[in-house]
Amino acid sequence: MNIKITGSGSYIPTEIVSNKDFAQHVFLNDDGTPFPLPNEVITEKFYDITGIEERRYVSDDLLTSDIATLAAKKAIEDAGIDPETLDYIIFAHNFGNVKKGAIQTDLLPSLATRVKFDLRIKNPKCVAYDMLFGCPGWVEGVIQAQAFIKAGMAKRCLVIGAETLSRVVDMHDRDSMIYSDGAGATIIEATEEAGGILAHETATFTYDEAYYLFFGNSFNKTHDPDVRYIKMHGRKIYEFALSQVPKAMAACLDKSGVAIQDVKKILIHQANEKMDEAIIQRFYKLYKETPPEGIMPMSIHKLGNSSVATVPTLYDLLVRGQIENQSLHKGDIILFASVGSGMNVNAIVYKM
Repeated sequence: MNIKITGSGSYIPTEIVSNKDFAQHVFLNDDGTPFPLPNEVITEKFYDITGIEERRYVSDDLLTSDIATLAAKKAIEDAGIDPETLDYIIFAHNFGNVKKGAIQTDLLPSLATRVKFDLRIKNPKCVAYDMLFGCPGWVEGVIQAQAFIKAGMAKRCLVIGAETLSRVVDMHDRDSMIYSDGAGATIIEATEEAGGILAHETATFTYDEAYYLFFGNSFNKTHDPDVRYIKMHGRKIYEFALSQVPKAMAACLDKSGVAIQDVKKILIHQANEKMDEAIIQRFYKLYKETPPEGIMPMSIHKLGNSSVATVPTLYDLLVRGQIENQSLHKGDIILFASVGSGMNVNAIVYKM
């Protein structure tokens, strides 16, 4: 028995927000004082570091659970399965449903429950639950789905990663330009086909790192102090990722028994282009190798950082041939990797 991704789907929001759209924003320092550089310079520096030209936001009428359902329907159709045969729905997100303009999140009922309802699944033995695991949530959901299948508790799981970060960003914070919205979903199931998940690795770092990402007040001190926004210590996250993600990737690869020369693609969380490139360089350096050209497909340039949605969306776009000059083929060895709030890191070695 092998455990494979048998179907995938994604939802790309319709609202395109370019870097130029931030020209009229009032960016502030964390103490509320005006940021000293003009917005044109801020966005230029931002692009040089992150590689992001555009990001996608959901339309005002959609919620995180809505776009998750849209991605899930595509994955179910792609796999050609009856949704009534799903044993688990694992929904990775971080902020629940936040309506446009609302100051509270809505997690009652869970978003996984809402997706099951929206899919009109009657089977009560299809268990639906949410996963809060930072940006690595979808990767961890796949790892859990594998564990359920290996344990004989499931044969088929739906794993979703979806987020609407545009609803939880402080528009006075330059970091808000990184974040975007999106959803990706996959069907994970037992199969007699060759390949599938070969190894996995997960770690949680909290002793010094727990609050590198956190909820905090707006940089605009006139805003309601009871309203909180996603905040991060960017430099600390960068240094943490460069230190720990390559190690997790290497540990996973070593467990799999696959040679690094046989890895065809690395699908890494689309957080920041420069950071991702540095992670790949350090990973290959551990094996005294140089990264092959084209090893790391990217979607961040046009889609931004949609947290848990980046990796499953990237996978779906690749299998559908929608990433320029990039493709996946049967038998290819790929490496999934992610890092995020928690601070969590994880990786999967997977054979197409």
